[in-house]
Amino acid sequence: MKLNLIGGTLAVLALLALIIAYGALFTVHQTEQAIVVRFGEPIRVVEAPGLNFKMPLLDSVITIDRRILDLENPAQEVIAADGERLVVDAFARYRVVDPLKFYQSIGAIEGANSRLSGFLNSALRRVLGSSRKIEIVRDRRAQLMAEVRRQLGDAAKPFGIEVVDARIRRADLPDQNSQAVYQRMQTERQRQAAEFRAQGSQRAAEIRAKADRDVTVLIAEAQSKGEQVRGEGDAERNRIFAEAFGRDPDFFSFYRSMQAYEAGLRSGDTRLLLRPDSDFFRYFGNPQGKSGTDASSPAPAAAAPPKQ
Repeated sequence: MKLNLIGGTLAVLALLALIIAYGALFTVHQTEQAIVVRFGEPIRVVEAPGLNFKMPLLDSVITIDRRILDLENPAQEVIAADGERLVVDAFARYRVVDPLKFYQSIGAIEGANSRLSGFLNSALRRVLGSSRKIEIVRDRRAQLMAEVRRQLGDAAKPFGIEVVDARIRRADLPDQNSQAVYQRMQTERQRQAAEFRAQGSQRAAEIRAKADRDVTVLIAEAQSKGEQVRGEGDAERNRIFAEAFGRDPDFFSFYRSMQAYEAGLRSGDTRLLLRPDSDFFRYFGNPQGKSGTDASSPAPAAAAPPKQ
């Protein structure tokens, strides 16, 4: 009976020892840094990763992320030095380098984000408010970002925070201003398009007028040349006809009559009212084209042969 009681007591003591030992041990990961707090007062900062000890039931451990943290600042409207309003969307990157100072001044990452967001807004208004819009958007953007980062770092340093980076993601005009600028740009492009169309129409009219003038000149020259060639052809034809008539008047008369028959006796509605013995049909009755009186007349006597 005594042995059972002693064994149970030892088991309970061993269990209590295990619980106390477990409560005295804690682990710090590589991405963390820890602060050992006793009754609300920090007594030790642990930055090296690994297994560490604390007083059980008296000490508590607060871990703080040692990685680079993000601060996404909501877009806000900033008035530049030239009176232009800009919607600025900025962000920052930071990390906790002094966990004890961070714990004593802020306490948690959520509080750090809230505090740094106010510092970032103030820095943006001071830096961008003293610069013109063209400098913010294009000319001095890198220098302005460096100044915002410096001012934000100075404001965050007393809280044990190191600002790694701070940048403007975008800086645009407000929606109503952007719409007005877009309308002006659209109107300007429409004006330029109308001007280009008018210039194109004018150029097209000039080209068309020149083409019509060239066509008229070419047609007139072609007609003149055609009339000249036609006149030369008619003259050559008349010359050939005259030469042919001089060589053989009978054949020429026969040829002209054949042409008259071909032109006058075509199929169609043509009607000719002529006497059968008309001179027009003289080649129908006589191949030599002589009339009946000429055919019945005696042939001339042959010439007498010359005397020997």
